[in-house]
Amino acid sequence: MSKRLAGRTALVTGATSNIGRAIAEAFAAEGAHVVVSGRSAGRGKEVVDGIRARGGRADFVLADLDGSAAASRALAEESTRVLGGRIDVLVNNAGIYPGDTTAETDEKTFDKVYAVNVKAPFFLTAAVAPAMVEAGGGAIVNLGSWIARLGVPIGALYSSTKGAMETLTRAWAAEFGPRGVRVNAISPGVVLTPEPGTVHPAEAMMKGTPAGRMGTPGAIADAAVYLAGDESSFVHGIVLDVDGGRTATAVIAG
Repeated sequence: MSKRLAGRTALVTGATSNIGRAIAEAFAAEGAHVVVSGRSAGRGKEVVDGIRARGGRADFVLADLDGSAAASRALAEESTRVLGGRIDVLVNNAGIYPGDTTAETDEKTFDKVYAVNVKAPFFLTAAVAPAMVEAGGGAIVNLGSWIARLGVPIGALYSSTKGAMETLTRAWAAEFGPRGVRVNAISPGVVLTPEPGTVHPAEAMMKGTPAGRMGTPGAIADAAVYLAGDESSFVHGIVLDVDGGRTATAVIAG
């Protein structure tokens, strides 16, 4: 059976845990050579070793995406080198989430969250997308969030950054799509890996949804594989909700 991403190269940011890790593992399982990027060399090695043990191709590239154009360019350059000269798929996943209220958010936190969640992927895309155009095409997958469109009383700062990423998705689709680079986004719902025998407080936010439960990182990874591959060749500029119906349906809590 052919693998959907065979022969392709991919850079996944924030790939040492949770959703990013699941995407990197899914891409490798589908035949891609993946750069696992993150701030922890130890966790990165664990992900890469696991992928290689299953017969996949992966390398770790250390990166602290602080929002500077230099850091984003450095990651693009090193990943391109490691991947043999090109990046076919970019996943802008890295992000930070301070769950503070608006009044509790100081200016330093505000600047840092926008730097990591918006500036870093902006300048990484600026470095990668033109090279994709020159190489004949590619795919970019951004990570949004369900709380970018459905307000909750905490995390206004984070949700605004994800709203920015969803807007950039549409703008980049218009900018780069005509030149062969498809840009789309995934909007995850409540996605966590609960520990066995425990109930996470976030589960309450999924009560009354069609799914009736939290999602798994693997569910987001499946969507990323679809948006990165040929099956979505006619898909441009969308935000794909993978949220158990949280934003599309009326939630009636029992």
